[in-house]
Amino acid sequence: MNDVLQHLLLLLRARYPLIQLLTHEEDRVDRGLERLAPQEGLALYRWRLTTGLVGPDGSAIDDTGSADLALARLQGIEERALFVFYDPQPFLREHRVVRLLRDLAATMGSRGQAIVLVGQGLVLPAELEKDVAVLDVPLPGPAEVGRLLSVLARAEGITIPPERFDSFVQGSLGLTEREIKRLFARILLGGGRFADEDLDQLAVEKSQAIRKSRYLELWAQTGGIAQVGGMDNLKRWLQQRSLAFGQKARDFGLPQPSGLFMLGVQGCGKSLMAKAVADLWRFPLLRLDVSAVFSSGQEEQSLRNTIKVAESLAPVVLWIDELEKGFMSADARGGEGLGYFLTWMQEKQAPVFVVATANEVKVLPPELLRKGRFDEIFFVDLPNVHERLEILEIHVRRRGRNPDDFDLTALAEETEKFSGAELEELVTAALFIAFAEDRALDLHDLVDASREMVPLAVTMDDRLKELRDWARTRARPASSDRRRIDFFEEFEEWEEVG
Repeated sequence: MNDVLQHLLLLLRARYPLIQLLTHEEDRVDRGLERLAPQEGLALYRWRLTTGLVGPDGSAIDDTGSADLALARLQGIEERALFVFYDPQPFLREHRVVRLLRDLAATMGSRGQAIVLVGQGLVLPAELEKDVAVLDVPLPGPAEVGRLLSVLARAEGITIPPERFDSFVQGSLGLTEREIKRLFARILLGGGRFADEDLDQLAVEKSQAIRKSRYLELWAQTGGIAQVGGMDNLKRWLQQRSLAFGQKARDFGLPQPSGLFMLGVQGCGKSLMAKAVADLWRFPLLRLDVSAVFSSGQEEQSLRNTIKVAESLAPVVLWIDELEKGFMSADARGGEGLGYFLTWMQEKQAPVFVVATANEVKVLPPELLRKGRFDEIFFVDLPNVHERLEILEIHVRRRGRNPDDFDLTALAEETEKFSGAELEELVTAALFIAFAEDRALDLHDLVDASREMVPLAVTMDDRLKELRDWARTRARPASSDRRRIDFFEEFEEWEEVG
C-alpha cells in the first residue's frame, strides 16, 4: 500500500487532475488517503452514493447521492483538496457526469486539487481515458501482513517462532486485509495459538479466496516430473532454472524466469508437464481460464483482477491451458485485454512463472511468441519409441503391475503414432479386458487393446505435418533426437565388435 501511496503522491505533485484506484479494499484505501492528505496540506472530501458529498469535518455538502450535483459543487471549492468518489461506476455512463469531469480536469491541477475514483470494476468512458491515471492497489504484501500478525500476537500475548511467523505471513498472501483479519480472529476463537496445526486454515481460506475469482483455480499437485514420460530436453531446461528465483541468481546476474510456452500434439503431456513444473519447484499452481476471461465482456479489468491475485501469491506457477482458445475469443470481441496481457508478460516483476500450452499455433498473434514474453518455446511431438516405452512403464506401474513382467519394448515398437494419453488409455483398456475375464493382465491384452485403437495422429496426419513444419524453425524440441543417439550407440557397438 505504501508504494501505491508514494506513486499517488507523485501524481498529485505533478498535478494530475483525475486518478483511478482499482481495489476491493475501500477501508484500506480510505486510511491511506487520510494519512496522505494532511501531509500534502490537502482537505479530504468524500462522496458515496449512500451519503452524498461529505466535507473534511464530516458535514454534508450535498446529500442527494447524485454524482453530477456533487461534481457541480466542486467547481465552487477553491482550497487545495482531494475529492474521493467511491464506486461512481453507474454515473460514469451519464453524459453530464463525463462533461463535468472533463471540465474539472481542465482547472483542478492549477488549483492543487484532484479527483480520485475508487472501485474495482471501474470502466472509463472513452472521453476520459486520456485524462485519467490508473493505479492498481495490490493486496497486502508480506510487510503489511507481518504488521497485522505482530500487533495481534502482542495484544493476545502470543509468542510465534520466526519460522512459523513467516509461514503464516506467506500463507496469508493473496487475501484482502479484511479476509486476513477474519482468518486470524477465527484461529483465536477456535482456541488456536498460531501453532503448526493452525496453518491448515490458511490453505482453506486461500482456496475460498481464489474460488471467488471466476477465472482462477488452485490446483492440487497430483504428480511429479517423474510421472511425465520423455521430454528430456524440456526436463533438463526446467532443472537448470529450479534455483533461479532466489537472490543468489539475481546477484549472479540472472533475470527472473518468466515463462514457458509448449505447443504440440494433443495428448502428449503438455498439461501434465505444467503441473509437474509446480511440483518440481515447490510452487503453488494456479490455472487461469483464459477463454472465460476473454469472453467476459470486461477483458482488461478481469485480467487485472486475476493477475493481481496471482502476483500476491508469488512465487507461483500460472498455468494457461489451450491458450489459443482464449485469443480466438479475444479476436472475436475486438482484442480488448490482449494488449494488457502482452504488456504484463513483457514487464512483470513478480515471480509468476507462466506455463502456457497450445494445440493450434496459427491462430496466436505473432507478438505473443516474441522473445521476452516467454523464456522458451518448446514443441512437444508424438513420443518416440524410447519415450513410448517409458510412458508404458509409468502407467503399468501406476496400476500396481511390475513393468518387467511384460515385453513392453515390443509394445512400444508397435504403437507408433500413439500419444501419451492414448498409451495410458491402452493400458486401461487392457485392464478392462483382463478384469472382464477374471484373470491377470498379460501382454496379449495390451497388444489387443493397441490394435483396436486408431490414434488421433493417423486421422489428423496432414495437420500434424503442418504443425511440425511450423515448429521446425520456430520452437525447440522438448525431446532429444533419439535417432542420432541410437546411431552413435550402434556405431560404438560396431567398433567394439570390429
